[in-house]
Amino acid sequence: MHTIDLARLSLALVPALMVVLVQWRWSLAPGTSLLALARMVLQLCLIGYVLNYIFAGDQHWIVLLVLSVMLLASSWIALRSVPTRRKDLFSLALFSTVVVNVAILALITQLVLQADPWYKPSVVIPIAGMVFATGMNSISLFAERYFSEIANGQQQLSARGVAYQATLIPIINSLFAVGLVSLPGMMTGQILSGVSPMIAVRYQIMVMLMLFASSGLTAALFYQLLSYKQFKQ
Repeated sequence: MHTIDLARLSLALVPALMVVLVQWRWSLAPGTSLLALARMVLQLCLIGYVLNYIFAGDQHWIVLLVLSVMLLASSWIALRSVPTRRKDLFSLALFSTVVVNVAILALITQLVLQADPWYKPSVVIPIAGMVFATGMNSISLFAERYFSEIANGQQQLSARGVAYQATLIPIINSLFAVGLVSLPGMMTGQILSGVSPMIAVRYQIMVMLMLFASSGLTAALFYQLLSYKQFKQ
C-alpha cells in the first residue's frame, strides 16, 4: 500500500469541512461536528502509537486492559442519545455489551480466525473495535427511539418493536448494499494491500454476519435488562 503523506491526507478534510459549513449556514451548531472531527484525529493518532506499543509487546494482560477500556468507553458513549438517563442505564449498557460482544469476539477470533496466541493483538483488537462499536451504536439507536416512543404515548411492546426495527435499519441496509453499492472497509483495505478479492470476500462475509449479530443481540439484551429493571421498580 502507498503511504499517504500529510499534505495529501489534508485534502480529505475539505469535504468534511464543507459539511460543517452547511451546519453553520443552517444554524445547526457546527461546534459538535468540529469537536468530533478534532477528537477523531487526535484519538486515531494516539491509538496508532499505542497499537505500535501493544503489537510489539505482545502481552495478554495489555490486550485485556485495552479491551476493558474499550468496553467501558463504548458503553458510556452508547448512552449519549439519552443523556438524562445515562447514569441509570450505564450498568445495563455495559452488561449487554460485555455478554453479547465478548461472546461474539471469542467466537470470531478463537474459532473462525483461530488466533495464535489467543490474545494476538493484531487480530483481537481490530475485531473487538468493530464488534464493540456496533454494539454501542445499537444501544444508542434503540434507547433513543424507545424512550421517544414511550414519551409519545406508545405502549411498551409497541415502542420496543419500533425501536428494534429502527436499530437494525443501518446494518440491514449495509447487508443489501454490500458488493453492489459499497465495498466495506476491511474488504477494501485487503484488496488495496494485494489480497485476492475472493479471500477478502470471505473476511467481509464474516464481518457482516458478526456485525448483524452484534447489533440485533445487543439491543435485544439491553431491552430485556431495561424491562426487568422497570418491572422491579
